Amino acid sequence: MSDSGAGSTASAQDRPGPLSGLLVADFSRILAGPYSTMLLADLGAEVVKVEGPGGDDTRTWAPPVREGVSTYYLGVNRNKRSVALDLKNPEDLAAAQELARRADIVVENFKPGGLGRFGLDYDTVAATNPGVVYASISGFGSGPGGRSLPGYDLIVQAISGLMSLTGDPEGEPYRAGVAVFDVMAGLHATIGVLSALNHRRETGRGQHVEVSLLASAMSGLVNQTSAFVAGGVVPFRMGNSHPSLFPYEPLPCSDGDLIITAGNDGQFRKLCEVLGLPELVEDPRFLRNEDRTANRDQLRPLLVERLATRTKMEWFREIIAAGVPCGPINTIDQGVAFAEEVGLDPVVTVGEGDAAVPSVRHPIRFSDTAASYRLPPPAVDEHGDEIRRWLAAPAEEGQQ
Repeated sequence: MSDSGAGSTASAQDRPGPLSGLLVADFSRILAGPYSTMLLADLGAEVVKVEGPGGDDTRTWAPPVREGVSTYYLGVNRNKRSVALDLKNPEDLAAAQELARRADIVVENFKPGGLGRFGLDYDTVAATNPGVVYASISGFGSGPGGRSLPGYDLIVQAISGLMSLTGDPEGEPYRAGVAVFDVMAGLHATIGVLSALNHRRETGRGQHVEVSLLASAMSGLVNQTSAFVAGGVVPFRMGNSHPSLFPYEPLPCSDGDLIITAGNDGQFRKLCEVLGLPELVEDPRFLRNEDRTANRDQLRPLLVERLATRTKMEWFREIIAAGVPCGPINTIDQGVAFAEEVGLDPVVTVGEGDAAVPSVRHPIRFSDTAASYRLPPPAVDEHGDEIRRWLAAPAEEGQQ
């Protein structure tokens, strides 16, 4: 298949992406899988998004919408072609099986074992496509205790312990403001796929890559899970405070809060110089980070008293200039504006004319093989006829 006639190219590159030539059969939906396959597509892989006749569930997750389409769906599905296949229909199932047979990569997030009844599980696909890299994303793994549990990010935020760490110490546990473990699992799946592709390049053999939201949570909670596993300490909710650093939280200025993160003794010294509080550096209660963390209740009011004399942006400019990390608490629109201000160019337009869709730039920059933005997120079955004709034709030489 080619891009010709299937969509417009924005920010086109003459050089192919680093994953150009690879075919991805995307049997995933919602967030973790589609996010992973979009990252692969941005880097040049050909991604065929297989949807049920009703389409990916996120198409209906609204508001907000752009021209009637959920922005949730738009956020993770660019650079893909869509084919709607009813796996209970013999002809559609045969097309899905042929797509998996030709694919370099299969990504799916059905319940573990759910694709087995369609002959689309790893063992069946690998029997005719031994080089396939087959990535399965689940909520709780494929073991007997987790395979039947539904894999929703919010549930994993609760079960993993993340919610116990999020919110006011005296209030209720809160979820994160984004599906953080879906995103982590998508990233981990991408790492797994790329690692397996390198193994295939050396050995000719594919393999099954398994990722779960809960395993991603255990890894992604980093210092918090390590606190228990290595130190026997059960972390607890501290609001915006950090268990091991101070200052490392929002502190009030005259017109609002400013995040200040003095992560080492040198940064604390610079902070005190900017604030005009040099005496704090020699105070035995605040000499080292351990001291400042233990005595945060004594240090905080001293910092707040001085910060209250000026606005957050006035302090921001001075503290940043001194080499101490800090930043205002922005809304999303302000965050995008700041990314533009520092030169990250966070927004790209995919497609042209009425079909153009603003999208968030791929997060990785390459010096020679840049990400590309070839196709806007597809409508349900937008490329179905093209894909069915291609699958019905004999495989070209060199295809799986």
